[in-house]
Amino acid sequence: MANVQPKIKHRPFCFSVKGHVKMLRLALTVTSMTLFIIAEAPEPYIVITGFEVTVILFFILLYILRLDRLMKWLFWPLLDIINSMVTTVFMLIVSVLALIPETTPLTVGGGVFALVTAVCCLADGALIYRKLLFNPSGPYQKKPVHERKVVL
Repeated sequence: MANVQPKIKHRPFCFSVKGHVKMLRLALTVTSMTLFIIAEAPEPYIVITGFEVTVILFFILLYILRLDRLMKWLFWPLLDIINSMVTTVFMLIVSVLALIPETTPLTVGGGVFALVTAVCCLADGALIYRKLLFNPSGPYQKKPVHERKVVL
């Protein structure tokens, strides 16, 4: 009788912790951008948050459509970590610049949301980094002793 191994079912991206963090990151960045637009804040604030919204949408679509599994020639987790770190730096700069001067309450709100986005980006990068450390090549399946190949 052959040993039947159950097929591993992948959890959809939207229901994973990484998916929830990315969706939260997207919602916070969109909120920050919206507040900056309404407050007529300086253009760099709007441009940086708009660019981050575009990049986050790209990564969410990439993971939802499982394109990272099709395009194996690019190491997506490393790009995702780099994006998280760069986004953290940019959002920290935007939030500090929006919170320091005496500005409108909407600009301050956008700065606060940008600061929370930076913290969320750090959490996202930490999740991906942890996955790379503990699970670098996919799920590990322990084989029974009698199925191991002996190399002489």
